[in-house]
Amino acid sequence: MKKNKISFETSFWPGCVAGNPFKVIDAFFAFADLDYYKQNLTEAVMCSYKKKVYEANNPSNAFVFYTAINTFLKVCYCLQEKSKKWKVTASLCSETVFQLSSLTKEEYENPFIVFQKAFDEKTLEEFESFLCQILELSLSPRAGDPYSDLTTPYIYLIKMLDALELIRERGVEKIKKTHQLVSVTE
Repeated sequence: MKKNKISFETSFWPGCVAGNPFKVIDAFFAFADLDYYKQNLTEAVMCSYKKKVYEANNPSNAFVFYTAINTFLKVCYCLQEKSKKWKVTASLCSETVFQLSSLTKEEYENPFIVFQKAFDEKTLEEFESFLCQILELSLSPRAGDPYSDLTTPYIYLIKMLDALELIRERGVEKIKKTHQLVSVTE
């Protein structure tokens, strides 16, 4: 059976980067840094509750941000499957203060766990719906009353951003299969 590949749809913001999610991660962070994504996501969520319009001076920025985060979601969804074949390179620092405060110690050691937890909680479609909803509400000049939970997907997006940055910084390596001979005794 042939697997359906997810299109990362990167043509709107970094140019055409396709196929390899690790190359898309590099393009994602080459386009903007972690703080940019976190700040814009937080601002969009905050504006969805207020009359303040997100990116009122340049609404096209909201579209570019939407396409980048939508690509980010697809990469994260893909990475939950890659966790079976790849592992994050070991951290050089042992017991230091976590640089990425949204992650637990376990998630810091293995950032792939974040994607598994996120997509166990919400589907890719639910995260995409959340993204559409916050942008719709934040671009409206009227104060919105979100009819669904915005907190849970927001927290998972922040955690996934931190996990993706950690993967990019530390790098990944393929998990080598080890064949062990099992002795059967009677």
